[in-house]
Amino acid sequence: MSSEAGAGNLRTAVIGVGYLGRFHAQKYRQIEGSQLVAVVDANAEAAQRVATELGVEASTDYLAILDRVDAISIAVPTPLHHAVAMAALERGVHVLVEKPIATTVVQAREMVAAAAQRGCVLQVGHLERFNPAIVAAVSKLQTPRFVESHRLAPFKQRGTDVSVVLDLMIHDIDLIQELVGQPIESIDAVGAQVFSGEIDIVNARIRFRGGCVANTTASRVSLKQERKIRIFQDDAYLSIDMQQKILTVIRKKDAAPVESPAQVAIEEESYDQGDALRDEIAAFLKAIREKSAPVVTGEDGLRALETATRITELVLASPSGRTVSPGPAT
Repeated sequence: MSSEAGAGNLRTAVIGVGYLGRFHAQKYRQIEGSQLVAVVDANAEAAQRVATELGVEASTDYLAILDRVDAISIAVPTPLHHAVAMAALERGVHVLVEKPIATTVVQAREMVAAAAQRGCVLQVGHLERFNPAIVAAVSKLQTPRFVESHRLAPFKQRGTDVSVVLDLMIHDIDLIQELVGQPIESIDAVGAQVFSGEIDIVNARIRFRGGCVANTTASRVSLKQERKIRIFQDDAYLSIDMQQKILTVIRKKDAAPVESPAQVAIEEESYDQGDALRDEIAAFLKAIREKSAPVVTGEDGLRALETATRITELVLASPSGRTVSPGPAT
């Protein structure tokens, strides 16, 4: 690759400029300290359209640009994540890869190992980590006892190259594991195919060491759109609307008489919609410059994929689901 990018602009590129990749390219073009060199897509027309919009080079061959950049975003279909990331990491190029990190746990482990070997930043695009309501909730968390999440969306053809577990639920898997901070002891899961050839709706119950239980549902066959997570702990109940960017904290009032019905104090805060993708990319570039760990590491992406893989295996093994201990995933 390139010169080490501690000073001056980081030379960047986006591999895959479909629906989401186009937004990545726009952010790299806008962020100070990023010099967007090229956009790449197997569809020459798509690549040229985004390149013309942003005034940069278009290419259909990602291998042709890797020696001219310091960092890339990978927004190609999930089955291609591993091949593109490995080619970049082996050349010493820093990688921000859209979630899920890869299709299989074996692929993800290879990516994490390659990044460590070459001293590259490998960040995974779990965008909800940059949601302002989630960021605000972290400071109010103590020891979660029960977590409930719902991620619902109407059916769209985009994303159906993978199951709803890898398409939608993996966002909440990553959040829940990060917020609980304990190893998983067991998982129950049920799900079904509805409109696509992959699993379209799933419910999983995850039990953690220390006693916390998380109940998470993801559906891409719903009539409404919803992204909510509720966290119960000893002193409070937190409700986070990730779509509307609203955090509600409900606590028992200290002054409530013991013999009377519990009186509660409700705090609700709304946050600006902001630009989570811009924040995510800015954090990626900052980690490169500072030679520090990114907000969402390759190991985080691997951990989320391991859990998602176990949930998928449970659903495929039995329509009614079953319990599994968290042994090695493959």
